[in-house]
Amino acid sequence: MLTFVCFAVWKSKLRDRVSSLIVCHACDLVHRIDKVAAAARVRCVRCRAELYRTNAGNIDTAIALAATALVLLIIANMYPLVALKVNGTTRAATLLSAALGLYRQGYAVIALLVISTTVLVPLAQILIFLYVLIPLRAKRQMPGQHALLRMLTPLRPWAMAEIFMLGALVALVKLAALADVEPRIALASYGLLMFTLAALTSVTPSEQIWRWAEGSRA
Repeated sequence: MLTFVCFAVWKSKLRDRVSSLIVCHACDLVHRIDKVAAAARVRCVRCRAELYRTNAGNIDTAIALAATALVLLIIANMYPLVALKVNGTTRAATLLSAALGLYRQGYAVIALLVISTTVLVPLAQILIFLYVLIPLRAKRQMPGQHALLRMLTPLRPWAMAEIFMLGALVALVKLAALADVEPRIALASYGLLMFTLAALTSVTPSEQIWRWAEGSRA
């Protein structure tokens, strides 16, 4: 029994020592972290690459931004993006109908990319934030929390709201020479969604989320 207790204590100390190490992604220099600051940007001592970043934003701000982003995403998909008026005939298109139109014209891969990067990935990112952060605010942890948090890192680059907005604005300018173009509420909602997701990313760097998770465990 005493041997088991000693082994458990040794394993706990070893885990603490390993968890206090961070490796620079640019030059592979190993650093020891005594304590993660509440608001800091830490750089490698050798190559000056950023090791981690935290901010003074609280979890309530992140939850509010995630909830706002969810509402904006729903509005952006429920209502038309634009309306085209040609020879007295008006046609309106939603984001989903535009992707479906690409699929029917034989551009299945492009349609899948559009629907994934503009709807599915942002929706998954928002739902993960809400699923994890709301319980963390109450000092609770949800099942599968750590696996979902690890998913955020590869998911974030695929949420391309700003690229979609840039393409949509270019297309509207070109279509304006051929027909009367009327931007609708969904386009404005998606534009606001772009800024909301950017703000959410800014207040929730990876280190910040893990610090909240560790705080709830404590």
